[in-house]
Amino acid sequence: MENNTTKPFYNTTIPTDWKVKKLKDILIEGRLGGNYENAEANTGIPVIKMGNLDRGVIKIDKIQYLPDNEAYNEEDILKKGDLLFNTRNTLELVGKVAIWKNELPFAVYNSNLMRLKFEEKLVESNWFMNYAFNSHYGLSQLRGTATGTTSVAAIYGRDLESIKFLLPPFLEQRAIAHILGLMDTAINQNNQLIVQKEFRKKWLMQNLLTGKKRLKGFGGDWKEVAMTNVFNRVTRKNSEDNTNVVTISAQRGFVRQIDFFNKAIASEIIDNYFLVEKGEFCYNKSYSNGYPWGATKRLNDFDKAVVTTLYICFGLKNLQKNSGDFFEQFFEANLLDRGLTKIAHEGGRAHGLLNVTPSDFFSLRITIPDFEEQTAISQVLQAADKEIQLLKTKTDKLREQKKGMMQVLLTGKKRLKSEI
Repeated sequence: MENNTTKPFYNTTIPTDWKVKKLKDILIEGRLGGNYENAEANTGIPVIKMGNLDRGVIKIDKIQYLPDNEAYNEEDILKKGDLLFNTRNTLELVGKVAIWKNELPFAVYNSNLMRLKFEEKLVESNWFMNYAFNSHYGLSQLRGTATGTTSVAAIYGRDLESIKFLLPPFLEQRAIAHILGLMDTAINQNNQLIVQKEFRKKWLMQNLLTGKKRLKGFGGDWKEVAMTNVFNRVTRKNSEDNTNVVTISAQRGFVRQIDFFNKAIASEIIDNYFLVEKGEFCYNKSYSNGYPWGATKRLNDFDKAVVTTLYICFGLKNLQKNSGDFFEQFFEANLLDRGLTKIAHEGGRAHGLLNVTPSDFFSLRITIPDFEEQTAISQVLQAADKEIQLLKTKTDKLREQKKGMMQVLLTGKKRLKSEI
């Protein structure tokens, strides 16, 4: 850029050709969407809600719909480049901003979101403003203006209008938005690849773990056995006063209680808790998203862990006859669910827990291959897991790169050599 001189700005400097403007000076209109909170249909008119805003982009993997025959305001129809602001959420999430890129051919937005329209002579790029809102400088101001409790917070119009923005000349705005947009494209493409690989992994699990598809070289019959023929129940007490108390998360597996709840919730006396060793399994009878009949997880990250006696814990009887790696994948595929529905539905659910007794659990029947085929199947699925994890690591690195670029480009610390 032509102007590389700087001027004071708080405890730093910004380029002299940059301006500092309050939102009220550049905002023409902030319009709330329609009252569509109760849209729960599976088809119809897509409604963008606060939960769809994430990291400056709009996610449509969990979309809600208005029935086709339900009325909507035509002014709520989204157009490419519309900037949406989340006015209400938790204290941590309120103030999210994202830009509509025509992710769907047609959609409206609801009343927890505000569509921002800017003075074109001052800010000619909604794309730039999307990054400005999501910069460290923008986010720190948004969080500072939020009021309310941890669970329910809001940012009101008068406070939003006082937020300041660093505005480079229009051509530089456009150049910055272009470069950061390329980063977004790379992140989105990598995430789409992750979705494809996860879908393939799910297909492999559904077919290989049930014998619907066989790996080359295997053709023998699978055998049906009771869980008790393969596993021993673990009721080992915590007599050694181990303090590594964990909870079992359906999504994250074994997680230290202090990390999961941000506090310790176990009893001060934990010698009556179960002590689980690495490689053993625990069944959490709590139901959660994606695990309607509870989740069974394997202890991998710790040598030992202390768990509540509400969990049903168990380990393989013979490591030479059955593979722990295979059963980790087997349980993750929820292949116990069919049996669990038969032993749990009578008692119903109480206090968020399924009514499953240890004796009923270990009487469940499962159909499994011999050790060699178990090992081969687990190796295929572990390779798929590794591929997915590498892609997720790449996404994390791309996001860090983008974050670093935003920190220098949106403050004028680095100027682009050419205008776009």
